[in-house]
This record gives sequence, C-alpha cells and structure tokens, in this order.
Amino acid sequence: MDQREGERTLRSEKVQIERKTFFLDLKENDRGRFLRITEDVGGRRDRVIMPASGMEDFARALDDLIVFEQEELGPQQF
Repeated sequence: MDQREGERTLRSEKVQIERKTFFLDLKENDRGRFLRITEDVGGRRDRVIMPASGMEDFARALDDLIVFEQEELGPQQF
C-alpha cells in the first residue's frame, strides 16, 4: 500500500476473499482519523474512505446484513 504525504497509518488489516484482497487501513492526517478500504483484484484497486467517526455505524450496518444473510436467506443455491 502506498503512503500518501501527511498521512500516518495507525493500523492495517488484510482480508483475502476468493480472488479479491481487501486492505483496511486506519489512518490519520491533519484533518483527523479515517478508514481507507481498498479492494484489489488482479492489480486493479478501488478505494472507499470514511471518517473514523462513521466506523461504528458502518460496522452495525454490516452486522445487520450478515445476520439477515445468514438467518433470513440461508445457504446460497447455485
């Protein structure tokens, strides 16, 4: 991952899911803390950046989707 000027990485996590790699980087700059989520698929990268203040709401929404997918939809049928 590249280090942008004025940014400091506080902590990073990497998750491999099928052919995609996700990097979750908690960073800080002169405007505050933020989460950068990077998806890498075969060298092509897309990024989403959110203020750290939104991380709890994001995690809560993700948890709700996980519960819905597991309990309401059940196993995927292919």
